[in-house]
Amino acid sequence: MDKQNNARMPKWKLWLMGSAIVGGGAFTISAADSYFEISKNLEIFTELYKELNIYYVDDTQPGKLMKTGIDAMLNSLDPYTQYIPESDMEDYRFMTTGQYGGIGALIKRANDRVYVSDPYEGYPAMKAGIWAGDEILEVDGRKIAGMETDEVSKLLKGQAGSVVKVITQRQGMEPMTHSLTREEIKIPDVPYKGMIDPVNKVGYIKLNSFTQTAGQEVRTAVKELKEQGATKMVLDLRGNGGGLLREAVNIVNLFVPKNELVVETRGKIPEWDKTYKTLSEPMDASIPLVVLVDGQSASASEIVCGALQDLDRAVVVGERTYGKGLVQQTRDLYYNSKLKVTVAKYYIPSGRCIQKLDYSHRDSTGKVEEVKEEAIAEFKTRNGRPVYDGRGILPDVEVMDPELAKVVGGLYSKDLFFDFATNYRIKNAEIGPAEEFRISDALYLEFVDFVKDKKFDYDTETMDAFKKLEEVAKKERYYDHAKAQIEALHAELAPDRTEELTRFRTDIEEVLRNEIVGRYYYQTGRAKAALVTDPAVKSAVDVLNGTKYNEVLTTVKTGK
Repeated sequence: MDKQNNARMPKWKLWLMGSAIVGGGAFTISAADSYFEISKNLEIFTELYKELNIYYVDDTQPGKLMKTGIDAMLNSLDPYTQYIPESDMEDYRFMTTGQYGGIGALIKRANDRVYVSDPYEGYPAMKAGIWAGDEILEVDGRKIAGMETDEVSKLLKGQAGSVVKVITQRQGMEPMTHSLTREEIKIPDVPYKGMIDPVNKVGYIKLNSFTQTAGQEVRTAVKELKEQGATKMVLDLRGNGGGLLREAVNIVNLFVPKNELVVETRGKIPEWDKTYKTLSEPMDASIPLVVLVDGQSASASEIVCGALQDLDRAVVVGERTYGKGLVQQTRDLYYNSKLKVTVAKYYIPSGRCIQKLDYSHRDSTGKVEEVKEEAIAEFKTRNGRPVYDGRGILPDVEVMDPELAKVVGGLYSKDLFFDFATNYRIKNAEIGPAEEFRISDALYLEFVDFVKDKKFDYDTETMDAFKKLEEVAKKERYYDHAKAQIEALHAELAPDRTEELTRFRTDIEEVLRNEIVGRYYYQTGRAKAALVTDPAVKSAVDVLNGTKYNEVLTTVKTGK
């Protein structure tokens, strides 16, 4: 059971939800000196920790105190080097495998209560008739009100085959008791695949993660789409933050011949440096392929799109990627804990490393610096096209996904889309096909009426800047002199909620449509609905169906 992520997201993402993990350094002192420093500081730390726990004025929590110290130490390196205690091992397993034992639903907390936010299609919660918006009252006899979602999640998780008793309540109805048999929940790496342009035979695959099954799931998707007649393909890596390096190699291998270099890893210990090549014959080495990326496509996603770009095997469409060129490995520690540690940087076929942030250098405030502009170097793709390191992967065709209007964020943060969809689902037994569902004028007016008396605050970037201006004006004592003009401008710039509900109807409708469709058709329905208005998908289809595809892969240009 994973908590819902309520962070702001671009439009297209609204329908979502040992081994090397794709995420340096250099010896500066001799090995002997290094070992002495390690030994000395371990003794100091041990003694300090002991004295602190014995003599500190208040009672300490030794485990929590140690975890705080470890986390602070690791945070000084990079955000990917992490200590994983035994208590978090289930979450780590979920990250690498996409699996956990549970009922198959996302949960969220609002107003000191915990609700189901998104049941997974085909799993116990959904099969038991639990809906998004249902409040969780009890789990195995324990009252849930006031609990954090982490606590509730642990109660709902458990060994596959075990039974958990859950009491829920739907708005306006009596509580319902469910006896749910937990299952091994596997969140698919490929949540959706389908023909997005049947006339021109364009198939589409959405890849959300790189767990142990990613390569096989993409293989299966390609096979099914080709059986449906697909002769062109779109691989969507937007929002995919990465995962297992080997799975990235396996996915590239579906489209490029055997024995092609995909990625190299290089770290402090030369013996650990590795070269990863394709190991088998491809499924289709010539099918026209577009890869969609954005600023949240990172790590293993960047290996896939970067390798395919370097080999001139695909056209990359979308926004510049995140720029994570680091590799992590896990090391076993005592008491069933682990250390996930950055051990290397990776280099894709052209020879470039796309790591954007230089964690070995920070400014005076401690902020990590980006790779300096003068250090960015040019590399060449197989056909001689220029590509660059140090800044992620720059798409061959840039398509910016405009941010949703600020009023959408205000509505979203107060769960008003969620609450309206909950009411709508209770009142309406069914809707039309996901891809055809639209927000009618009458339904939109109903939504506007629903939110008009609700409190939701938001500031535009303009207002944020204006507030800073007011602060500076007061500090420099100009405010009183221009008070009338400042207040008049404030009134003009302050967002008018009523007016913005009309002005930004298109943005609001998109989110509302997505929320409602998800109540009936779950994750698959959301994907279908989102694709209808997705500008990047439209651009990808245009590239594949026109002359742009060949032009991009054969035209040599210069300049960053």
